[in-house]
Amino acid sequence: MDLEIRHLRMICALAETGSVTRAAARLGLSQPAVTSRLRHLETLVGATLFVRSRSGVEPTALGAQVVARARIVLAEVDALLGDLRVPTGFDGVLRLGSVHVACVASIVGRVAEALPGRELSLRIEPSTALLAEALSRGRLDAALLGVIEGFDVTLVAPVVSRTLVPRYPIFVALSAAHRLAGQEEIRLSDLREEAWISPPGADDGSLAALRASCRAAGFEPRVLYDAPSGGARPLVVEGHGVRLVDPSWPAPRGTVVRPLAGEPQVARLVMAWRRDRLSAETASALYRGLADAYRDHVDGNPAFSRWWRGHPEVHPLT
Repeated sequence: MDLEIRHLRMICALAETGSVTRAAARLGLSQPAVTSRLRHLETLVGATLFVRSRSGVEPTALGAQVVARARIVLAEVDALLGDLRVPTGFDGVLRLGSVHVACVASIVGRVAEALPGRELSLRIEPSTALLAEALSRGRLDAALLGVIEGFDVTLVAPVVSRTLVPRYPIFVALSAAHRLAGQEEIRLSDLREEAWISPPGADDGSLAALRASCRAAGFEPRVLYDAPSGGARPLVVEGHGVRLVDPSWPAPRGTVVRPLAGEPQVARLVMAWRRDRLSAETASALYRGLADAYRDHVDGNPAFSRWWRGHPEVHPLT
């Protein structure tokens, strides 16, 4: 069996997601198919590339070297394909993706103001990794990405990026009837007995970041539920679990959203785009539209509004 590009994409997906299940979902394959390809590749190489860990799979020392070289090869391949591909986007449609943050409610209108006459197609996706993949494959022209500190997402040419918000804290959502709901700020250690709802975009590192933060606070989180953003609300309302949330979301009825003391988790927002699809002028206008959309929602949560006004250094530069 010869080494193929699909094998390189498979091992990179395994390394970036840390999970056969999530790698399979990203690649549009079954779990057995991913496992079979990995075994074939390891047979070709003659050594083990990935081993099972407590949280999924992780590369061996050799596996890490192979992944590093695979990323270089894939970057060149994607750049070549981008250079050869006939430019698209001239049909007037801007194919934009966004992580699930509060400002999606304003993105369509604000981008329309920034780019008059340009029709917008919007894909809302909790996973930054999947958005980055869609960008690299040319399924999107641009995207607003949320990146957890310490868990970077690989962007390959011709995709480039510009930071929108360099740093913001992650908040926690609780039932309004929770014993800690009346506090203005909550210590992570006070949530050691709680059941947790897995954060969205686990393949971006959000779940790993949650576990790391809780361990630093002296406990292992009991992650009992995995639900999309909307599906998690009833669990929070009824007090069955707590979850990490974007700080600009208004608290749904029956819940409260509070900052975590010491900001144990922070993230940043990044605008990424394909430079073979968007001109510098169009990218700048899109950036302004996204910045305006984000600013529209900083007052959605009073606690975040106070934090935002106290940190002018993180405001978008437009």
